[in-house]
Amino acid sequence: MLTYKLLHPQILAALGGAGHGALVLIADGNYPVDTRGHALAKRVYLNLAPDMLKVTDVLEVLAEAIPIEAANVMVPDSGAEPAIFAEFRALLPRIELQPLGRFPFYDMARSQETALVIATGERRIYANILLTIGVVPPGE
Repeated sequence: MLTYKLLHPQILAALGGAGHGALVLIADGNYPVDTRGHALAKRVYLNLAPDMLKVTDVLEVLAEAIPIEAANVMVPDSGAEPAIFAEFRALLPRIELQPLGRFPFYDMARSQETALVIATGERRIYANILLTIGVVPPGE
C-alpha cells in the first residue's frame, strides 16, 4: 500500500514512464479520448457513471503526485470562461491556465508528447485539462 492518494496502478505505471515535458490529458465525459489523444498514449477509463469521477477529483490527486509546469485548457469559441476554470486555479495555484480553442486543444492532445489520457465521467463541458509534467528539483 502506498502512503499517498494516487493508488491506480495503470496511472502510476504511465507516470513512471513519462518524464519532463510529457503531457497528461484529463478529459471530461464528452471528450473523444479514442480519436483525440495520441495513439501510443496509455488510456485509463475512469468513467464508470456520469460525474464519477470528475476531472477535478483526478486533478487533485495528480497535483500531489507529479510536478506540473503548465496546464492547457479548452475554451469555447465564444471565449467565455467555463466555471470549472476557477476550480482548476484553486487546485493549481502557481500555474497560469493557458487557453486553447477546441481544435488546437485536440491537436496538442494528439501530439506524441501525450503519455497518458484519463477519461472521466465529468458532465461539465469544457472541463478538459492538459498537464505538462515538470521536473523534480535536486534534493527532493
